[in-house]
Amino acid sequence: MEEIKTKSIHPEVRKLLSFATSVERVEEEYDLYIHSTERKLYGFTAGDGMVGCIGVEFLDGGECEIKHVAVMPKHRGKRIGYKMIDHIVHCTRITAETDQDAVIFYKKLGFEITSLGEKYPGVERFRCVLEKL
Repeated sequence: MEEIKTKSIHPEVRKLLSFATSVERVEEEYDLYIHSTERKLYGFTAGDGMVGCIGVEFLDGGECEIKHVAVMPKHRGKRIGYKMIDHIVHCTRITAETDQDAVIFYKKLGFEITSLGEKYPGVERFRCVLEKL
């Protein structure tokens, strides 16, 4: 994995971020990664293309929050998401907020899951926390 720092969004990165956020917000979110010192976006390459990305915000005390994680559909189920999260080894506590679709993914990786209730109309959100020793 390597950090993505280019000023313009590569088409594969744009597509991956669109899986993790709305298409309308891709530019805004990418801009935060490029201009923030706390946020970093990493790409996971397989073969000749980028097949996954993970965006992380580094907080105080060794904590980090996963802001975005996405894998191209034909590469899902190959533990790429796990490998990207495992790459954040220097974080002692990893958190994420997600919807019902990703809860099982985080639970399989050992995250503690807590419902945040209906944060948006008709959408239950969850807080996922992994304490790394």
